[in-house]
Amino acid sequence: MEIILKEDVNGLGYANDIVKVKDGYGRNYLIPTGKAVIASESAKKVLAENLKQRAHKLAKIKADAEALAEKLGQVEPLVIPMKVSPTGTIYGSVTNVQIADELAKKGFELDRKIITVGDVKAVGDYTATVKLHKEVAATVPFKVVADED
Repeated sequence: MEIILKEDVNGLGYANDIVKVKDGYGRNYLIPTGKAVIASESAKKVLAENLKQRAHKLAKIKADAEALAEKLGQVEPLVIPMKVSPTGTIYGSVTNVQIADELAKKGFELDRKIITVGDVKAVGDYTATVKLHKEVAATVPFKVVADED
């Protein structure tokens, strides 16, 4: 029996795969639980059309992410003032929230969860990574300076 999987099934395949299974497994488990549908000709056509439309949407999302990464690559280094000890070590550390706030001031509204910052414990130049898409990431330079207060 040929079926189209609606979701990932361990040991069988991934969502939208067309696989052959034994009749009993398909009729008694996969189809009643909603994990699969019978792979009729019309179901195969619908699947092909859905995959084609999804490919266009995914390509547009990736293109938008690449364009944003290009803009982020051209941004001037962010300046983050921090309180500094006499030895040059900062109190606390720079986090993704501070990077997101500085980017928001420059006009980039990004979710703080997609920004990763290494361990920043001293004054100096650093980079943060912004993961815009599973295949697209941008690096944002920033500089930690001593707060004048």
